[in-house]
Amino acid sequence: MAITCKGFLFDLDGTLVDSLPVVEHCWALFGERVGVSTQEINDYIHGKPAIESIRHFMPNASEQEITETFRWLEKLESTQTEGLAPLPGAIELIDRLNDLNIPWAIVTSGTVPIASTRQSVTGIPEPKYWVTAECISKGKPNPEPYLLGAKKLGLLPQDCVVFEDAAAGIYSGLDAGCQVVAVHAPLSLPRRNEIHLIIESLNDIQIEKQTEKVVIKHKR
Repeated sequence: MAITCKGFLFDLDGTLVDSLPVVEHCWALFGERVGVSTQEINDYIHGKPAIESIRHFMPNASEQEITETFRWLEKLESTQTEGLAPLPGAIELIDRLNDLNIPWAIVTSGTVPIASTRQSVTGIPEPKYWVTAECISKGKPNPEPYLLGAKKLGLLPQDCVVFEDAAAGIYSGLDAGCQVVAVHAPLSLPRRNEIHLIIESLNDIQIEKQTEKVVIKHKR
């Protein structure tokens, strides 16, 4: 199985960075604050912008309360770094893209303070192009984030490959018209048959640059 493309668009949390313990710890504190169970929160939040999740769990709150809670959670998530780590193959893959001068960007539902902290603390190379929560009006699963990511690379969506782990991000990439590589896509995931390549780790792929395109191959 091989995919051809011209540029790469990476989700951050769960794709390049293992931040699950930090994310779930911070959101558990949010749950205690607003009276929502940890399980209910974990079943909803992954891959989505925090402000949208806060609105979902605080439907009767004022905009001031929403904003105050968002700023509290953003500060919490951007200062909790213990346990953050690059996922296997992430740094090596991006180093290869940089060595081959292949364009790439990070497209995350996180804000700049959270995303930049997780990228720098884990040693992920800093991208030339970011798409963060501040850049968009509609977050994943809406296609806007990945459409903007392709635009920042100066490429058509169909010439980009999205790397994602969460359902919301996978749908965002598919609906943007990008090719999608899913890391750990569960068997029960709706639209699983639309995903172009499913891998267990970023170590599972190899990259070859040809004259006008990049070839992604699954190591078998």
